[in-house]
Amino acid sequence: MSSWFGLDSTLIEGLVRRLRDGPDADPAGMASDADSLREAFARAAWTMIAEPGDGVSGFVVAALGPAEALSAVIERAGPTELQRRILASGWPGAGNPASSDADEPVAPPASRVLGNALERWRPRLVSADLVAACETAISVGARLVLPGGLGWHPGLGDLDVHAPHALWLRGDPGAPVSARSIAMVGARAASGYGEHVTAEAAAGLVDRAFTIVSGAAYGIDGAAHRAALGSGGTTVAYLAGGVDRPYPAGHDALIRRIRESGGAVVSESPCGSVPSKWRFLQRNRLIAAASSATVVLEAGSRSGSINTAGHAASLGRPLGAVPGPVTSPSSAGCHRLIREYAATCVTNAEQMAELAGWSASDDTGEAYASVEERRVRDAMSVRSARSVDAIAKESGLSVREVTGVLGALDLAGVVSEREHGWVLDAGRA
Repeated sequence: MSSWFGLDSTLIEGLVRRLRDGPDADPAGMASDADSLREAFARAAWTMIAEPGDGVSGFVVAALGPAEALSAVIERAGPTELQRRILASGWPGAGNPASSDADEPVAPPASRVLGNALERWRPRLVSADLVAACETAISVGARLVLPGGLGWHPGLGDLDVHAPHALWLRGDPGAPVSARSIAMVGARAASGYGEHVTAEAAAGLVDRAFTIVSGAAYGIDGAAHRAALGSGGTTVAYLAGGVDRPYPAGHDALIRRIRESGGAVVSESPCGSVPSKWRFLQRNRLIAAASSATVVLEAGSRSGSINTAGHAASLGRPLGAVPGPVTSPSSAGCHRLIREYAATCVTNAEQMAELAGWSASDDTGEAYASVEERRVRDAMSVRSARSVDAIAKESGLSVREVTGVLGALDLAGVVSEREHGWVLDAGRA
C-alpha cells in the first residue's frame, strides 16, 4: 500500500478529488495526476497547520512547494536543515514584503524564526484531524479552492507570502472572481443612518452589476449582504472561521441565503475552525485583496473596518469612506480615513462605482465600462484574433489584468475565443 505524507494514498486521492472538483464529481472522469493531487492535499494541510497570514509558512511553501514543505515538517527537519533546503531551492523570494527591492534575492527567515514556526506547526499536524476536516468539508458541500483555480481571485496574489495557501468555499465558485466587486464594510454597532446608506448604496451597485463583498458580521456587513440579496444581486462573505460554522450564529439564515442565491461563503481556515480576534483581522486582508475597491460606510475610531481599510491602502486598492455627522462617534473612523488615509469621500452608488474604476458611461454610451475594459476593447479587433500577450502589449496592461477583463467580457458575450486568440463581437465593438 503506497502512502502520501504517512497516509494511504488512495484515501487522500479520493478526498482531494471530491474537494477540488466538487462533492458530486464523478471519480471516473477526474484527472489522476498524482503530483497535482499531492500538492492540493498539501495546501489543504497547510490551511490547518498554519494560522491565516503566516508569512513564514508562505515563504517556505513558495520556496519548496507545498508538498515538499509539508514533508519537511512531517520529517521533523530542524530549522537549519529547513533553511538549507530553502537556499538549495534557488527561489529568489521575489515580492516578499521584507525586501526593499523585489528584483534582489531575499534571505530565508532566520534559523530562530524557522524554529519558532516549526514549534507552532508540528502540534497541529495530526493525520486524523486533517482527514476529519476534509471529510467534514465534503459532507457540507465545500470545495477546496487552489491558487489560480476556479474561485480564486487573482488579487489574492498581491498578498505575496501572506496570501492563503488555499481557500474553502461553499456556494458558487464563480462569485468571488467577479471582475466587478466592491467591499462594503463598517461598524457592527451600526446606526440607522449607516444601515440606510449601506442598503441604498449596495442596491445601486447591484444595479450596476457589482458583486458585494463583506464579512457577514452584524451591522454594516449584514446590511450590505441583505441589500444585495434583496436586489437580486450576488454577494460574497469571507468568514473568520470554518465555512461549516456560520458566524455570527444570528446570521445563520443570511449566510445560507448568500450561498444558495448564487453567491459564496469563503474562508482560509478549514472546517471546524473557530473564529478568533486574530482570524477576524487576517480575514480582513482577503476582503480588501479580493475587491476592486473598499468602502467604509460607518465606523468608530477603533472599528475593525479600519483594519480592512489599512489592508486596502497597503495593497494600492482604491479606498472610500462615507462621511457622517461630525458629532457622531459612529462616523469618527470614516472621518479619520478621509483625513489620514487619503480615502475618497463617497456618498452614493455612482461615486462608489467610479472609485472602483467604472464610470456612468464611456464614449460609446455603454453603461459602466471600466477603464481597463475600454483599453482591452480598443486593443482588439472584430476580424483578426489577437493573443492575450498582444492585447496586453497594445493596451499597456499586464497579462493578468487583460486575462481578468477578457473573462468578464466573455461571460457578457462581448468577446469570443478562437484558435489563435480573442475577437470582439461585431455587434458590441
